[in-house]
Amino acid sequence: MPRMKPSLILASTSRYRRELLQRLRLPFTVQAPHTDETPLPGERPAALALRLALAKAQAVAAEHPEAIVIGSDQVADLHGEPIGKPGDFERAVQQLRRMSAQQVVFQTAVAVVRLDTGFAQALLAPVTVTFRALSDAEIERYLHLDQPFDCAGSAKSESLGVTLLQRIDSDDPTALVGLPLMRTCELLRQAGLDPLAT
Repeated sequence: MPRMKPSLILASTSRYRRELLQRLRLPFTVQAPHTDETPLPGERPAALALRLALAKAQAVAAEHPEAIVIGSDQVADLHGEPIGKPGDFERAVQQLRRMSAQQVVFQTAVAVVRLDTGFAQALLAPVTVTFRALSDAEIERYLHLDQPFDCAGSAKSESLGVTLLQRIDSDDPTALVGLPLMRTCELLRQAGLDPLAT
């Protein structure tokens, strides 16, 4: 009797990640990971993203040891300083003023954990984004229209935020939105779940 495919769980309540994972046409469920996202003292943005992606996947996997669990995290990196989700309009204005005419690396990490086989790996997909020089009027107009207050770095590249940008450099095109699908597929295959297998 063939062994059943393990269930797949996305350890995130982000609608952006959910919509991206749906592209793989795999059945999955969603569960909030309840992970403390406070940076450790001196922790660099890339290390923070990797640690949190793995922690989120492990937190949910602890409740579902036979499932394959995907965790992901994104931290905007402005010259080594982590820039998180603004949460409100005023913080978003401050973030975009600081990122105006700057290069920002969006450190996007994905982790896959499968406790029943001992598999646990995380990969980083950095995306270098060059912002245009932005006026206060442009920043405020953008924020009123797009309201990206739940996005690291206060901009949605998949929406009107693309108007703020001059250049995007990435080898995994969905990474900037929040889930690097090519790296996700690589880890799923390693964990025993090939999206193209019958």
